[in-house]
Amino acid sequence: MKGIVFREFTDMVEAQFGESTMDALIEATQPKSGGSYTTVGTYDHRELVAMVNALSLQTGIAGHKLVHQFGKHLATVFSKKFPAFFNECSGTFEFLKKIDNHIHVEVKKLYPDAELPRFSYVEHGKAGFDLIYESQRDFSHLAHGLIEGSMEYFGENFQISREDVDCENTFTKAIFKLRGQE
Repeated sequence: MKGIVFREFTDMVEAQFGESTMDALIEATQPKSGGSYTTVGTYDHRELVAMVNALSLQTGIAGHKLVHQFGKHLATVFSKKFPAFFNECSGTFEFLKKIDNHIHVEVKKLYPDAELPRFSYVEHGKAGFDLIYESQRDFSHLAHGLIEGSMEYFGENFQISREDVDCENTFTKAIFKLRGQE
């Protein structure tokens, strides 16, 4: 997993829970990297999972809720760091359609070794939109947060339902169904 994700997680934890909390997470999890992350480095995703689990124990907030919250944080950060991806879209659906065939293509140019999840979609006309998340790592709650953060950026508020699809143990698939604006 790319270091930008770890750096942003660290920034979120420090902003919301304090620097001492982040220090405690590193102490509790003893990550192989030592807890020092550069944005261009590549790190084992299990370090992030361990820190989320430790943060959950420390705060009493469920791990999946923390990961979801982190996804919303990332959407805000990405909209500021990479505004062109957002500015070229008129709304959430248009933006989500571009993840795999445009945004991830550009990410791969910058970080050829990045292991990215796969996103596809099904349009249902005015009835809505389905975004399909597939990955070797289960960060579907992160994807859910990113979707919600994107909706906030575009000033839209769709109802989101989520269907987790049973797959092999090493593969995660979730379908996010976005329907009529509230």
